Amino acid sequence: MNDALSELAAYINERYIDGIISVDLKFDELTLGASAQKIVGVLTFLRDDAQCQFINLTDICGVDWPSRARRFDVVYHLLSPRQNIRVRVKVEAGEGETVPSATAVFPGADWFEREAYDLYGILFTGHPDLRRILTDYGFDGHPLRKDFPTTGFVEVRYDDEVKRVVYEPVQLKQEYRNFDFLSPWESADYVLPGDEKASE
Repeated sequence: MNDALSELAAYINERYIDGIISVDLKFDELTLGASAQKIVGVLTFLRDDAQCQFINLTDICGVDWPSRARRFDVVYHLLSPRQNIRVRVKVEAGEGETVPSATAVFPGADWFEREAYDLYGILFTGHPDLRRILTDYGFDGHPLRKDFPTTGFVEVRYDDEVKRVVYEPVQLKQEYRNFDFLSPWESADYVLPGDEKASE
């Protein structure tokens, strides 16, 4: 497998495809870094080229790096059944920046891009229907961002008095606590009976 990936990496480097910034082969995985504005051309090349034939878009996902200026990675996972090879294509996007939609190249990108928009807030231009897909109507924020609070902003419950679902601000019944996960034996300031045998 590593030989096939090495050959593919060398082939892509030779071709100098417009939009591919880096070719990285580590841990028997090939990762291509691409320019966000040229991602449609890169994906079209990987799909149509006779040496590549990545006709299957397996997944599109987001990754959040809040400390980075361009905080999001959009990661495309592609499969070439004929070559029996997988490749990963990464694109960086800042908050509020847009990434061209891949739906023109892979129609199945529709739901994956909606999911990345819903959970991370990544915007895709040219998408036919960029709406939330997993969260509720009127949901505030994007729940897989690392700065999203673990409790969320609102809680949902069914109210028997009004006979409908109601939304209320989150109320924590107790403060967050700091738990000490050390066992009592590790934090003891004295020697427990039998411990002297372990040091001999």
